[in-house]
Amino acid sequence: MRKNKIKQMWKDNKFATMGWLSISHGLTAEVMARQGFDSLCIDLQHGTSEMTDVLPMLQAVTQTETVPFVRVGWNDPADIMKALDLGAYGIIVPLVNTAEEAATAVAACRYSPVGMRSVGPVRAMHSGGSNYLEEANDEIIVMAMIETKQGLDNLDEICATPGLDAVYIGPSDLSLALDLKPRGDNPDPLHLETCDKILETAHKHGIKAVMHCASGEFASGAIKRGFDMVMLTSDLASMIAGVKSQLDTFKANTG
Repeated sequence: MRKNKIKQMWKDNKFATMGWLSISHGLTAEVMARQGFDSLCIDLQHGTSEMTDVLPMLQAVTQTETVPFVRVGWNDPADIMKALDLGAYGIIVPLVNTAEEAATAVAACRYSPVGMRSVGPVRAMHSGGSNYLEEANDEIIVMAMIETKQGLDNLDEICATPGLDAVYIGPSDLSLALDLKPRGDNPDPLHLETCDKILETAHKHGIKAVMHCASGEFASGAIKRGFDMVMLTSDLASMIAGVKSQLDTFKANTG
């Protein structure tokens, strides 16, 4: 089976980068995959993609060395298993509030005897390579998003969940959980302190901590603070920023 590059980077104590796919199109996914991210995530929770869009987007990403992730819309084993069968190498599960919920997510990503994933990797066995069934449990990454008051209350137990690879911080929902105005790159001291607590708790339990950012500047700061992976921009955000920059330059030079 083709190895998961992100797992190897983590074993080598290297940080990894992630890009975000909010637009449901294979071409956008391919172009993003060719920009140098270590991984890309197809967003089924807040992006424009549906499960029917996942296959062509995964096919586009796996033309490159970029590792494909899917954020499912909910902690639904059926959706998790479907995304994996289509070739995702990592799953991000939103709004994980308890250790039991984290264990459900892990079980959906693992074949028996350690999980409940059903056997039927219709595309994954072709894109992943030989011995997929024998090796997938060791290569697939599963992340639980920490972003609610209940998730924070149960942080230690969630991070101790057997088989969980990482926790992923959703900054806007975490802001709400802290009674702050929701935003992406949140500089509020309470938000930063809470993110650092999540990081420290994850590392205490031997798992990784991932930060969802909205800019390269904030993402680089998260790496300096010790995060193991950062999501630093999306296809949609980059398109908007690029268009706005060109328009602003044009207006400044013709005004």
